[in-house]
Amino acid sequence: MTKMTANRGRGEETLSEQLDAVDTRILDLLQQDASLSIADIAERVGLSSSPAWRRIERLKRAGVILRQVTLLDHEKLGLNFEVFASVKLQLPSRENLERFEAAIANWPEVVECATVTGAVDYMLRVLTRDMHAYDDFLRDKMLALGLVSDVQSRIVMRTPKRTTAAPLDLIEAKD
Repeated sequence: MTKMTANRGRGEETLSEQLDAVDTRILDLLQQDASLSIADIAERVGLSSSPAWRRIERLKRAGVILRQVTLLDHEKLGLNFEVFASVKLQLPSRENLERFEAAIANWPEVVECATVTGAVDYMLRVLTRDMHAYDDFLRDKMLALGLVSDVQSRIVMRTPKRTTAAPLDLIEAKD
C-alpha cells in the first residue's frame, strides 16, 4: 500500500488516504494527457464523473498532483541548445546556497536544478537558443553572482528519452 503524502523531504506527513488501483490509473491518465475531461477520465477508469472528480480533487489536496501543465517542443521554439551544468560554489555555506537558489529561481534558462552529493553542489538543466546565449548566461548571470567557483558544462547531443511521468508501476496500490 502506498500512502499519499502532503510534503516531501524532512518532516513528511503521511495522510490517511491511500492510493488504490483507480487512483493510480487516474494519475497515469493525467500524466499522459492533462487535458482529458473529467468525463473521459471517469469513463476510462470505470467511474461516473462525480466520483472521478472527487478523487482528482483529493489527490490535489494531498499534494500528489502538484499542477497540470502543457509540454512544449523546445526545438520548434528555437531553444535548441540544452546543457547539463555541474556547479560548484566557492563556499557552500547556508547563506550562499540560499542566495544561489534564489538567483536561479529567477533565471528562465534554468529549467531544472537539483542539489546533489559529490564533488559539485548543483546540477542544472539549462535551455538556450545557442552556444552564444549559453555563454551570455554563464558570464552575465551565473558567474556574475560571485558565488560560483566552477562550472562543468555538458552539451546535450540528442535525447533518446524524456518524460515527466512518475513510474507509477513501481508503487504498490491497495486493491
